[in-house]
Amino acid sequence: MSSPARTPALSGAVTPVFPGAPSAADLLDFARRTAGDPALVAALPLDPEGRTWARLEGPGGSEAWLIGWPPGSGTGWHDHGGSHGAFVAAAGVLTEQSLAARLPTEGWRTLELVEGVDRERQLSEGDGRAFGPHHVHQVLNPAPDRHAVSVHAYYPPLPMMRRYSRSGQVLRLEQVEWPEEWA
Repeated sequence: MSSPARTPALSGAVTPVFPGAPSAADLLDFARRTAGDPALVAALPLDPEGRTWARLEGPGGSEAWLIGWPPGSGTGWHDHGGSHGAFVAAAGVLTEQSLAARLPTEGWRTLELVEGVDRERQLSEGDGRAFGPHHVHQVLNPAPDRHAVSVHAYYPPLPMMRRYSRSGQVLRLEQVEWPEEWA
């Protein structure tokens, strides 16, 4: 097998790129098909206190997850460490808030965002979206009394995630998480 080309995503991290790797559209197609499997969606245990998840076999070496969202839960602002991906609501409704701006990957702790970069979309059952390697967002279950379930897929598998806090137009890098921390 040939070695991947490597593109720096942050000091000390690399994003492998393989010919024939699944595209964001391929990942969205996988997430949509998987979200349409009622037996799989129903098999995910749901917890009233916190998110639950099950790792799935994604296409072409991608990383995939089935995630349960209790009422009012969310991810907080984050990116995907240079991976592209997709997600689809399999049950309930999710709200995605995202930034329509490419952020620098290093050399900053706090950024002031300009007006007009915020985007918001509602994803009902069967709705999804694909995103590129520079996507920054947070996903929320706004329902006061109903769980949501979604399918997520990323390629390459997440090399890291950056977590951010936000106050008004100020975005602050809070931490970088590595895969070994998610075990």
